[in-house]
Amino acid sequence: MRIDYAAIAPEGYRASLSMYGYLGKTNLAPVLLHIVYLRVSQINGCPYCVDLHWKDAIGEGMEPRKLNGISNWKHMPFFTDAEKAALALAEEMTLLPGQEVSSSVFEAARQHFDDKDLTDLGFAIAHMNMLNRVAITFHKVPEL
Repeated sequence: MRIDYAAIAPEGYRASLSMYGYLGKTNLAPVLLHIVYLRVSQINGCPYCVDLHWKDAIGEGMEPRKLNGISNWKHMPFFTDAEKAALALAEEMTLLPGQEVSSSVFEAARQHFDDKDLTDLGFAIAHMNMLNRVAITFHKVPEL
């Protein structure tokens, strides 16, 4: 690891993790959050977060087969329409093609989530992108 950022800046680290507490109190299902966190982390190539959120999803009781299908979710029958809408939003918010989230992806998500839940989902996606970028920058990797 380049810098142990949790040890060097513990207040900043705790503050960055506090969003998990907020998101855990929302109406978003824990399994939905874990699949979104995992997909964002896969896209960003964050080894630490991929490992962490894979383990968290298993801990929440997610089926390994469904978990394995996240990287190819568009073609897997295991995901609900709401989960697919959340994953599409996660991909567009992470990649920002054309520097925006398309109206079609946003409106598809809006069909499954009310304004509060959609806002919280946006916070979850943005939060994971931030955590991925910090972990990637400082070379945080999973422990054996």
